Amino acid sequence: MSELRNDIVVSSRIRLARNYYDLPFSNASHAENAETCITRAKSALRSAENSADPNHTYTLYTLKDMSATNRTALMEEHLISMELLQNSQASAALVRDDQSVSVMINEEDHLRIQAMLFGMRLEDAASLAFDVEEKLQGHCAFSFDSQLGYLTACPTNTGTGMRASLMLHLPLLAFAKQMGNVTQSVAKLGLTIRGIYGEGSEALGDLYQVSNQVTLGRTEKEIIEAVIAVGKQLIDMEQALRTRAVQEANLTLQDRVFRSYGVLRYAKLMNTKDFMEHWSSLRLGVSLGMLPTGLARVNELLSIAQDAHVKQYRQTHTSILSTDQARCEIIRAKLIPDSQEV
Repeated sequence: MSELRNDIVVSSRIRLARNYYDLPFSNASHAENAETCITRAKSALRSAENSADPNHTYTLYTLKDMSATNRTALMEEHLISMELLQNSQASAALVRDDQSVSVMINEEDHLRIQAMLFGMRLEDAASLAFDVEEKLQGHCAFSFDSQLGYLTACPTNTGTGMRASLMLHLPLLAFAKQMGNVTQSVAKLGLTIRGIYGEGSEALGDLYQVSNQVTLGRTEKEIIEAVIAVGKQLIDMEQALRTRAVQEANLTLQDRVFRSYGVLRYAKLMNTKDFMEHWSSLRLGVSLGMLPTGLARVNELLSIAQDAHVKQYRQTHTSILSTDQARCEIIRAKLIPDSQEV
């Protein structure tokens, strides 16, 4: 899908909600059941490492044994959800070494199997997720009804139990104040638009997650096709605005991009909200070939300049006085052109 450019599609994600057939769905107040889920998932994937998946290993993160900063850093990398953080005393995550797969344990359901890849690769992400599901189910069966499908804690996930989503960078649609109308139109198709960290989060940095709203009554293939179809429409709308802006040599756009680039290169203090605003303009400028840095570096900044990662950075750079100061150092290091690196 060469026409679906990665300068607009940031990532593709498939998430499967699954529950073990022999345990109550909610483990929030059942420590023994929660531990059983962790043990089963760990055993299944470690067994898989020695047979069906010899090229990858999984690391278990038990959230209650981690600092709040390190837990939040996992969320900033989109390896776990905000909901998993809220249940940190009972939850855990198994993360594959290449970070393309993570299994969240004891969130709303026993397991949330997630596969995430850069760019428009929903089908590939689905293959990864279903492969991991097969390994987990081989260790213990999931709760399934022949008519309803997979049974889940929340009725909206019953059926396929699958959420397919695309993370899109839509700065010009947002600037043109079209996202309100887009959200309403998408809802009529059974899809929804959420913020950067999913349900209940803000669309920081002009990043929007487009995903299916229900999982019952549609096959996995139909869900993926619907999300891709809407994604293509949004990509075309955003691209049309970008092409027009470039053709018109839009001074407002140029000023926005270069102003943000200057702030990111030379600022001494910057909070998260300001960073995300300038990051969006930076990414737009790089996508349009206006700035001397690569898209991969800009994408990496999206995680490493967030608060938890910045606090981790400060732990090894004790002379830095504040999180906002550390954020600027991290940004500067990423934005120095290769020719200027020592």
